[in-house]
Amino acid sequence: MPTRPRIDMAGYHHIINRGVNRCNVFESVGDKEMFLQILNKISVVHKFVVHDYCLMDNHYHLLLETTKENLPDIMRIVNANYAQYFNKLYNRSGHLWQDRYKSRYITSDEYLYTLIRYIEYNPLNAGLSTSIGAYKFTLSHSIFHAKEHLPCCNDSLLLRTFDLKTLGEFLEVTMGEGELEFLEREQKRKIEKIENAIIVARSKTLKEHFIDVNSKEERNIAVVHAYTDGYTQKNTAEYLDVSTSLVSKIVGRKL
Repeated sequence: MPTRPRIDMAGYHHIINRGVNRCNVFESVGDKEMFLQILNKISVVHKFVVHDYCLMDNHYHLLLETTKENLPDIMRIVNANYAQYFNKLYNRSGHLWQDRYKSRYITSDEYLYTLIRYIEYNPLNAGLSTSIGAYKFTLSHSIFHAKEHLPCCNDSLLLRTFDLKTLGEFLEVTMGEGELEFLEREQKRKIEKIENAIIVARSKTLKEHFIDVNSKEERNIAVVHAYTDGYTQKNTAEYLDVSTSLVSKIVGRKL
């Protein structure tokens, strides 16, 4: 079966990753703390915000907000660094993660805030806690128990949008079947709409952007115009048969 195309645009992303054959990827509290340390360290370099997270024994959920088209790089480094730590600690070899991670691009406020409640409800659904915020490895636990949270969570919606009272009221409403069905519909339907919207939003094809280009300077200007028109640096690099790093340098100099 072909894999679902990713949307790696800057914005909100729901990330899920599981252990190979559903094995545990976290065997101890220390493992989960190490994963969060790695996540926080990578956020300094790649400039993303962690809006929420939930680390279960055999999988994790992350709600990230990226500022660039760098989600694959972020997840590759996070997963590889943690797998290296885990394999060394437990004297194991081979793949730790099941296939590639799953990611869903968040397309509306309703989707975003419903997803936060879904992530926070994972420990309750698994029988690991009896109330929201009781499970240690969620962001709400740090907030409700006045514990120091990760610096990469400083701009989280849970901290920025709510006070303690309203956050408690928001999260404590039990998730119903209707909300779960809503999430499933959004994951399927909105992805297609986003992809279609990207195509419609472009004012020109790449051929039209570069048709009258006769010099490097004109090419560089056209590269920037194509970028602001919605084409990714990779799209443009492939069209011009040049490296993505060259296109990135051109965009960086001009913008």
